[in-house]
Amino acid sequence: MARDQLRVFVAVDIPDPAVLDNLAKARDLLLESKADLKPVATENLHITLRFIGEVPLVLANRICDELYKIKFEPFKIKIKGIGVFPNINRPRVIWAGVVEGVDYLRQLHDQVEKTLRKIGIPPEREKFIPHITLARVKSGRNIQRLVKIIESIADMEFGEVVVDKIVLKRSVLTPSGPIYSDICTVKAVKNE
Repeated sequence: MARDQLRVFVAVDIPDPAVLDNLAKARDLLLESKADLKPVATENLHITLRFIGEVPLVLANRICDELYKIKFEPFKIKIKGIGVFPNINRPRVIWAGVVEGVDYLRQLHDQVEKTLRKIGIPPEREKFIPHITLARVKSGRNIQRLVKIIESIADMEFGEVVVDKIVLKRSVLTPSGPIYSDICTVKAVKNE
């Protein structure tokens, strides 16, 4: 990757330590299966509103300028349940779901999508499904054991968080996992 290229995405952070702790516990239960998993580090747990990919630094700055124009009020989301992509027979990504506040997240995603389209970033191909990735499955090793654990914690509750900002993040890929840093933050507007 060229030096002036940044790998970026728009995210909602999980600011509550108790919720992060609950998510980490679920992730650690998955690891007990001894399946071939690449877990997401606790500090990297988030909801991706929109993965953008490689962009030049100048475009990353322009994305920030445009994201600052997005207006939204703070809202609450409830994080509950464990799911997988594409399906339980062939799990590739294991995630925690969002059961309340989904419509608000979708509206926020749509605003981000429109904003990015205005500056020439092509639309996302996949439908937006709000989730927090806990781990990626690397091979078929111990898959049955993993599926049993997923099914046993399918209804696990993680807590509620208030979404009061979105962040454009940079992702630097390293052998030990990605390192994220915030490029810019767009705060929600509280209507008095």
